[in-house]
Amino acid sequence: MELKVGDKIPNFRAKDTNGNDFDSQEIIGQKPLVIYFYPKDNTPGCTVQACSFRDQYEDFKDLGAEVIGISSDSVVSHQKFTQQYKLPFILLSDSDKKIRKLFGVPSGLFGILPGRVTYVADKAGTIIMVFDSMMAKRHIPKALEAIRELKQ
Repeated sequence: MELKVGDKIPNFRAKDTNGNDFDSQEIIGQKPLVIYFYPKDNTPGCTVQACSFRDQYEDFKDLGAEVIGISSDSVVSHQKFTQQYKLPFILLSDSDKKIRKLFGVPSGLFGILPGRVTYVADKAGTIIMVFDSMMAKRHIPKALEAIRELKQ
């Protein structure tokens, strides 16, 4: 079942870019979140998306939000991806696709590719925006706009 606006971000755990344990309970309730699911490290669309989030990361931080990227790539793949493109935000390894299933992220491109969906949640962990599009670059302005609206 897909998460939608008004739903709470579920609790989940994963390994972050540094191989450390990440627990969503430690960040939900602390700050607004932008959680984006993407198909694969080092592919053209995913690189454009990650670099766009990187380039706007300070804008998200200035608004008090954290950005988290999630794919089924390994921790080692995430480390290389982060180093190559100097990504300042958290990447989580969802190798068993449990988090993707928890959020109900649909597959894209006729079910061939893992979907590309961005969720924005307020400080309490309530989802205020869901953007599902394979158009990688469109996610960043949509997420930033949703975070800005929280601050008004």
